[in-house]
Amino acid sequence: MVPHLVTALTGPINELEQRVLDSMPAIERWFRLEWMEHTPPFYTSVDIRNAGFKLAPVDTSLYPNGWHNLTAPMLPLAVQAAMAAIEKICPEARNLLIVPENRAVDTFYLSNVAQLRRIFHMAGLNVRIGSISPDIKKVTVIDLPNGDNIRLEPVIRSKRRLGVKDFDPCTILLNNDLSAGVPGILEDLHEQFLLPPLHAGWPTRRKSRHFQSYEEVAKRFGKLIGVDPWLINPMFNRCGEVDLATPVGRDNLATHVDAVLAKVRRKYKEYGINEKPFVVVKADNGNAGMGIRTVRDVKELDDPQPQAWQAAMQGAGGSSAFEVIVQEGVLTNERINEAVAEPVVYLMDRYVVGGFYRVHAGRRIDENLSAPGSQYVPLAFAESTHLPQLGMPPGASAPNRFYMYGVIGRLAMLAASYELEATDPEAENYD
Repeated sequence: MVPHLVTALTGPINELEQRVLDSMPAIERWFRLEWMEHTPPFYTSVDIRNAGFKLAPVDTSLYPNGWHNLTAPMLPLAVQAAMAAIEKICPEARNLLIVPENRAVDTFYLSNVAQLRRIFHMAGLNVRIGSISPDIKKVTVIDLPNGDNIRLEPVIRSKRRLGVKDFDPCTILLNNDLSAGVPGILEDLHEQFLLPPLHAGWPTRRKSRHFQSYEEVAKRFGKLIGVDPWLINPMFNRCGEVDLATPVGRDNLATHVDAVLAKVRRKYKEYGINEKPFVVVKADNGNAGMGIRTVRDVKELDDPQPQAWQAAMQGAGGSSAFEVIVQEGVLTNERINEAVAEPVVYLMDRYVVGGFYRVHAGRRIDENLSAPGSQYVPLAFAESTHLPQLGMPPGASAPNRFYMYGVIGRLAMLAASYELEATDPEAENYD
């Protein structure tokens, strides 16, 4: 179900991780029952932060890229999961069309698309890549850094179907989070499966809705294994739309920042944690262009035009109004060669298929690592002789720390399934 992987955190496992490992049978049964009631997103990646005293997801992507950062030994798991996912959706599937983002010159991103092509080809499908970019007017072959290449073809839209020349897919896989909006060419495809659905894109999706769903999942899971849900859940406040260029907007933001910091301080005091609490301020939807900012004290918001906000406004096309979420910051205890790191878990259907570390040498343990200068270090499988064995005395068998990361990843994926059910426009038609 979840591979045993080497992690950067090699110290003794804490009480939370031990509780999860001890509860493995109950946890797996709980997940099985949940997946009988809910449909997992087609594929997901989850950014996780391990503070030692707390382990929580801080971001969940429903259009994950970075698949090329998974190691070759992880591919069989991904292929098996792809087979299961496709069989569930379209058992007679033969042709799959991947629709990527409009980043024809970004070979790093296109290496990710090539990896997806490889996974689904190995799963037994004919795979082509159809671009909706207006710049791709003919078949375009692009060389990739690893010596591979990728063939982008302009999509062809008929009345109710999407394809490329001489290729009619039954399933279309979107690897495009629709940050620029939903293009009309993807709408009203009633005869084909579109994965993920359009309402998983940022025009509809909100981080606050996802973490509200996650909070519900964390409470139920905490009750199942007997732990405080806070140990796996980052608290947050949704600010709504705030105009950062106005005193009223900044006061509104300051009120929410102060409220979340106060809640975190209380929890730190309860658990005897001698760290300085912080929050992360970010756009509620992923296409606002607002930079992520770490705030340790509400006084940091006093400057009427701090540089960080100015940069954020430029990123949003000059607008200073954003839908904002204030989220409890989670420290990271992970290190790769002394550089701060965080694990990113990749899932397809309901299965964990692998992951990697996002590493940034220029960032602190309380800062966002998804920034220019970050590097990606593949997680490696542990040798089979290091798998934890039932009945072994403590310390004689290495614990599967990645099992814990896989559990948190699946909790976030389950929250995403709740989220997608709540925002499904077709579900409203059945009420």
